[in-house]
Amino acid sequence: MTLVPDFDPFYSVPKPIRPVAVDHIGGSTVFWRAKAVADLAGAVFLLPVIAGLAVLLSCLNPLFNPGPLLFRQDRMGQHGARFTAIKFRTMAHAPRHRGPDDPVEAEHIPRLGRILRRMGLDELPQAINILRGEMSLIGPRPDCATHAQVFLETIPEYRHRLTIKPGMSGYAQITLGYAVGQEATRAKARADIDYIARAGFGLDLWITWQTILTVLTARGD
Repeated sequence: MTLVPDFDPFYSVPKPIRPVAVDHIGGSTVFWRAKAVADLAGAVFLLPVIAGLAVLLSCLNPLFNPGPLLFRQDRMGQHGARFTAIKFRTMAHAPRHRGPDDPVEAEHIPRLGRILRRMGLDELPQAINILRGEMSLIGPRPDCATHAQVFLETIPEYRHRLTIKPGMSGYAQITLGYAVGQEATRAKARADIDYIARAGFGLDLWITWQTILTVLTARGD
């Protein structure tokens, strides 16, 4: 999801990505404990929203995007642990293989799927992953496990973004958008490292606000 306004009255736009000590994790102990509590509370709050949207999509999918309601994919999480991420399915239901540097197959995304993606609503079922302890509300977006393995071997910075739990939304996602190719993925990794080094209440609130704006304006990727 990409949305960086020229002026934000709630929190100033973070400074550009800069070199950081990649082994440094910012934020106080109070912040990380509060973040864990906020993750659980936020996930529980989202459950009724997810249920309502699931009912709606169950009615719309047979007409506009036939196939399963949910999409499951192996992702790489904290410290390289693999988990099954859950999303609302947005692409047409058909077997396909996309390489780590391949663009999204936009021709296989029906109109209903595009709406879900632009509003970020397809990510909501990952609240279940949060309740399982696999994800956070805010953090580096988790990549497909097979793609992440390639990135670990080709992009030195990439492994450092696995220091914390992945998020439903994140700093790199908001500021850089969807990453395609080695250079874009390297930039994403550096942005995530920057987030980890500067983690705190203000930055998480800013990312949350930008995410809400993306949902309301449907200007995501």
